[in-house]
Amino acid sequence: MQRVIAGIDEVGRGCLAGPVMAAAVILDPLRPIAGLTDSKQLSAIKRDQLAVQIKASALAWAIGRAEASEIDRHNILQATFIAMQRAFSQIADLADYVLVDGNRLPPALNCPGETIVQGDRLIAEISAASILAKTARDAEMDTLEQFYPGYGFTLHKAYPTKFHVNQLQLLGVTPQHRRSFAPVKKLLS
Repeated sequence: MQRVIAGIDEVGRGCLAGPVMAAAVILDPLRPIAGLTDSKQLSAIKRDQLAVQIKASALAWAIGRAEASEIDRHNILQATFIAMQRAFSQIADLADYVLVDGNRLPPALNCPGETIVQGDRLIAEISAASILAKTARDAEMDTLEQFYPGYGFTLHKAYPTKFHVNQLQLLGVTPQHRRSFAPVKKLLS
């Protein structure tokens, strides 16, 4: 009997604002999807196209998140594990093995699995998770831009670009900013 594999990946660990988001995906071996790779290697248009295809073709998929306040309370690594566990828990009944991008297996998955460094480039299930996590978080940043205009969330997705740091100094810290991250912490002190 063939194993049912769930791929898991996250996005947003290095951002100054917003949630860290993860996706878990079980692909249908009878419906392969061409063009899957690390979401960072794809244009936004191609990611969006593939996200639609993944959602339509996968046996199961789910998104999990940990908010900025949880990141500040637990630390980014633990919050990433929380987001991954929240994503996986929605499809856990269908999977019997997990493949996680990176080098740390989240402790609370309650499923056998392994980590794969650069798995988002090498393993279709992890690539699909990478794409769904990235498109979900990018959409979240577009929404944040509407609530907090002027920060440029749509442009930099809350990564610590020079523009973002300048706007943070000019406009101040929002409730969505991660207070435990150095550039934000420095402004608050």
